[in-house]
Amino acid sequence: MRKIKVGAIASGSGSNFEAIVNACETGILKDKATVEVLICNKAGAYCIERAKNHKIPYVLIESDKDRGSREEYDQKMINVIDNYKCELIVLVGYMRFVSEMFINHYKGNIMNIHPALLPSFKGMHAHEDTLAYGVKVSGVTVHFVDNHEDHGPIIMQKCVPVYDTDTKETLGPRILKWEHKVFPKAIELFCDGKLSIAGRIVRIDGEVKL
Repeated sequence: MRKIKVGAIASGSGSNFEAIVNACETGILKDKATVEVLICNKAGAYCIERAKNHKIPYVLIESDKDRGSREEYDQKMINVIDNYKCELIVLVGYMRFVSEMFINHYKGNIMNIHPALLPSFKGMHAHEDTLAYGVKVSGVTVHFVDNHEDHGPIIMQKCVPVYDTDTKETLGPRILKWEHKVFPKAIELFCDGKLSIAGRIVRIDGEVKL
């Protein structure tokens, strides 16, 4: 089986990045995908150290020093990703919007992970918003990226209970454990050609087990 080439984009710690890399090296993606390159927009972000540890090429394109338009910045990322011939782009804690140009360039082959059950609690403060609203269940969503924040067609979701005693510091790590399982699984489904999109609906060919 030909391995799918994956490009990752991150801003911070990169724990989901490493979970995907581990899945490619020794886990469910071992014979199905390789992470070819990491792009990071923040100097000093720990995701760069993770890339070094796994001997994965990385490129730092500092967004806070970039004076061009969003499209000009995204074109720099496109140049890197295309140079590595990546077929799937994964946003692993990337704290910026990508432009319509970027999305169209990759024909919808961009995945993002969000630490809540979309469409509820979009944005950067999902855990705080979840706790403030008082819901009893939160979780993880992996979705394709479109032109709106945390909005694209949903690939997979996993429910995680919210307890009365939870804080952001307790809920976040419990959800993160499932992020590390769900994102590689969604990538596996992509690699196996088991995903098809009809409007907002992502159909999965066969049963999914985590």
